[in-house]
Amino acid sequence: MCSGQRSGATLRSFMDELSVENRQIVRRACANLANEFVGVCGPETVERCVADSLSQLTPTATIPTFLPLLAERFARERLRAMAGVQSDRGGPPGVVFLCAHNASRSQIAAAWLRHLCPETVMVWSAGTEPAAQVSDVVTTVLAEVGIDITGEFPKPWTDEVIEAADVIVTMGCGEACPILPGKRYEDWVLLYDIGQGVEHARAARDEIRGRVEKLAVSLRLGVR
Repeated sequence: MCSGQRSGATLRSFMDELSVENRQIVRRACANLANEFVGVCGPETVERCVADSLSQLTPTATIPTFLPLLAERFARERLRAMAGVQSDRGGPPGVVFLCAHNASRSQIAAAWLRHLCPETVMVWSAGTEPAAQVSDVVTTVLAEVGIDITGEFPKPWTDEVIEAADVIVTMGCGEACPILPGKRYEDWVLLYDIGQGVEHARAARDEIRGRVEKLAVSLRLGVR
């Protein structure tokens, strides 16, 4: 089940606060996800996950109009994680990158792993205190190497994702990062501070790529 489950009444309370158009988006999201995960999660579980995703993203939402669409994407990630756990880990390994705000370091690491190892690994990123948006400089320096993350957004870590991950990479979230037994943990301390400007961000981008490549090799993933 999705962590921090909300009742159907909670979903209705969120719906009451949305515009008519956004209510329709949320209803379609619940229907789409219920069909997508049929046999894995029941409609009530999907609704609770959508409601909880709305709840967790609302405090940092800068453009409320986009919130229902982001909640659907967030809920989909969580439901995929649940599906991975329920499949007895017969699929690809899972890696989650955690930092404080999920706005720079963890976004870069997740983007590199998806780019270098498409279709061979499940990748998530999250923050302990998510920011309102991904850093513009991070989006810029990744675009320079052909990686588009304009659709990404900061999100909190959830129980489903942590439980589904085989490897948890922490990147500066300290004691706030979740600790679960039986997981492989790596703590990456970067030499370059992304907040110091574009040159430092480029250096951090390249440093993270090297770390991601080593991680991929250790997991026996094919790196393109």
